[in-house]
Amino acid sequence: MNDVFKAYARALKSLLTPGILWHLLWPTLLAIAAWSFAAWLSWDWVGARVERLFHETSWLDWVVQRWQASALAGAIFVKVVLGLLLIPLIYGTALFLVAVFALPLMLERVAQSDYPALERRRGGTLLGGIANALLALAVFLGGWLLTLPLWLIPGMAVVLPMLLAGYLNYRGYSYDALSLHAGAEELRAVLAEERGKLYLAGILAGLLAFVPLLNFFVPAYAGLAFIHYCLEALRRRREAAWASAR
Repeated sequence: MNDVFKAYARALKSLLTPGILWHLLWPTLLAIAAWSFAAWLSWDWVGARVERLFHETSWLDWVVQRWQASALAGAIFVKVVLGLLLIPLIYGTALFLVAVFALPLMLERVAQSDYPALERRRGGTLLGGIANALLALAVFLGGWLLTLPLWLIPGMAVVLPMLLAGYLNYRGYSYDALSLHAGAEELRAVLAEERGKLYLAGILAGLLAFVPLLNFFVPAYAGLAFIHYCLEALRRRREAAWASAR
C-alpha cells in the first residue's frame, strides 16, 4: 500500500512539470461539455424512454415504487436516474481521453524528468491502448447500469461506484503507462504481478472522485499516479533481474 501512496505523492510533484497542468483540465472539461450538450438535445426524449422502461419492467417498476414511497415524485425520480447515468458517461469519457491522448504526453515528460535511465522497449501499441480503454469503459458502464437498483441498499451508493471506478482506473491506465517502456513480456508480467496494488490505486482515485472540485482533476491525476507506479514497478523488476543474472 505504501507504493500506492508514494505514486500519488510523486504525481503531485509532477504537477510542477511544464505542460502537465493543462492535461489535468481539458479531458474533464471536454467530457462535461460534450455530454451536457448531448443531454440538452435529448433530455426529454431519453427521460420519457427511461420512465417507460422502468414501468414496463416488473422488477424495475418495484424500484420506482420504492423510491416514490420515499417521497420522490415520478418526474424527480427520472431526473435522478438520468443524472446518475450522466456521471459515469462524463467520468468514463474523461478517462478515455486521458488514457488515449493525454497520458502518452504526460508519460513522455514524467519519464524524461524522473526515469531517464529506464530503457524504452515499446511492448504496447496505440491500437492495444485504445482497445484496452474501450473494454474498460464498456465494463464500467455496464456495471454501473446493472448495479443501479442495488444503490437502494444503505452505503452501496458509495461503495459500488468506488469499486467500479477503481476497475476503470486500473484497467484503463495500467497498459498505457507501461506500453512505452516495457517489452511485451514485461508488460504482461508487471500487470499480473501488480494487479492487486494497481486495483488499490484505482480505488483510491475512485475515492478522490467523491471530493467536490477535486473530482475535476481526478482522471488525469490518477493517470499520473499510474505512470509513476508502473514505471517504478518496471524499474524494480529490471533491477531484480539484473541482480539475479550476476
